Amino acid sequence: MSKKLVIVFEGIEGSGKSYHLNEVSKHLKKKNIDHIKIREPGGSQNSEKIRKLILNNKSSFNKETDLLLYLAARSENLLLLKKYYKKKIILIDRFVDSTIAYQHYGLGVNLKLIKFINNYLLKKFKVNFTFLNIVNKKNMIKRLKLRKSLNRYDKFNNNFYQKVQKGFMRLAKRKIKKYKIVNSNLDISYNKSLILNKIDKLI
Repeated sequence: MSKKLVIVFEGIEGSGKSYHLNEVSKHLKKKNIDHIKIREPGGSQNSEKIRKLILNNKSSFNKETDLLLYLAARSENLLLLKKYYKKKIILIDRFVDSTIAYQHYGLGVNLKLIKFINNYLLKKFKVNFTFLNIVNKKNMIKRLKLRKSLNRYDKFNNNFYQKVQKGFMRLAKRKIKKYKIVNSNLDISYNKSLILNKIDKLI
């Protein structure tokens, strides 16, 4: 019987987090383990509508509006997340730490504001483990060039992404026992094996 954990995949653009989340989902399916996977922003029907608004290349929101839109999308997702909390394994592509890394460390939004709204929304919903995928500038640019289309958050300058990644690293070091840092500059099959082995131990 598997533990019904909440497992999050974090990282900047081109870090491979979404790929590895999907590989974990395939792995769990093979083992007939009940789980759901969800992305942020996005996931639920209403949250996906907000995602389109946030990531649209024609959007030009100020940083506080961006924050509130991301949190609005999370608010919609929580209806679904709380339904399955401790009933199924929940895999999330970006969550609270992304909000802090991007909106606070990247854009300079007040950290107390972010934490206050998050705590209000989440209440007793807790993340059990996080995989943080890190990537260097060269590989990030190379991977973004392979994408068919780029959204608004794929087009910031490199200095922004470096600030965000350093923010992620600061968060990881504060709760290192609940984090696994994955060097996505290494071979992808090696990292896949590393993550799946950790998943098997966790659940």
